[in-house]
Amino acid sequence: MDMKPSDSKKIIRSEITECLVQIFQSEMSGIIRYLHYSFMIMGHNRIPIQKWFRSQAQESMSHATLIGEKITSLGEHPPLATTRIEETNLHSVDQILQESLDFEQATLSLYKKLAHLAGEDIALEEMAREFVRQETEHVDEVQKMLRTH
Repeated sequence: MDMKPSDSKKIIRSEITECLVQIFQSEMSGIIRYLHYSFMIMGHNRIPIQKWFRSQAQESMSHATLIGEKITSLGEHPPLATTRIEETNLHSVDQILQESLDFEQATLSLYKKLAHLAGEDIALEEMAREFVRQETEHVDEVQKMLRTH
């Protein structure tokens, strides 16, 4: 059975929408995750680290807003759910940063997937590439924060 070109476009659009939904849920969980982390930082370096986590929460909200708008522009409905957020109850700065790194790498992977799926939609590809750049910078920054030398 041969697929018509319109059928393959529908499949690609469905894959794009599913990827956007996954990104949206990830970014929504980022808001909660980073706000929680900001509360759990203790010690003499609390203020700058707390501020950094709160700015990460704000950025997740900004990303979720843009992705939610894209989902609705495709005629779909952003979900009222986030990705699962595991509470490890381990709140040392190193542990929280490692959890942040894992989260950033997973989200980066989703944005790379979106850039790949964009195909001829140059605007979507450029949006995804900009998010890839930002998320790559976050991964690099957290890796530097975790280094001890």
